[in-house]
Amino acid sequence: MTDNAPAPQVWPSLRATDARALIKFLVDAFGFEETVVYGEGSQVDHAQLSWPLGGGIMLGSARPDADNDDWPLQPGSFGGYVVTDDPDALFARATAAGAKVLMELNDTDYGSRNFAVADPEGNRWSFGTYRGEPRKAS
Repeated sequence: MTDNAPAPQVWPSLRATDARALIKFLVDAFGFEETVVYGEGSQVDHAQLSWPLGGGIMLGSARPDADNDDWPLQPGSFGGYVVTDDPDALFARATAAGAKVLMELNDTDYGSRNFAVADPEGNRWSFGTYRGEPRKAS
């Protein structure tokens, strides 16, 4: 994504038991880029991790008092698909960093090369070359 490209308008989000450790893992294992992290000490109030090909995720620390939580997502309940140009290299990187393999590298009947792993919090990540279908003209 270039500096002049519009910012993505859909941001998947998740919560983490140890958000700072998860951020480090997502950067080291998958190649997300830490864009901003707000919070003190171990608490992460808001973080944005950008994906090199565009888009990204937002995350924060799980709130211990769910009664006062306006976004009560459970750690480890996230699942997402991320486009990559080199799934083989990313699979090697992710597994070397300790990602739990859920689905080995494979080629799909629709032309994608994919794999799926879980991060230390239990979130499920699928990576592949499939970029989705173009939007239909209106």
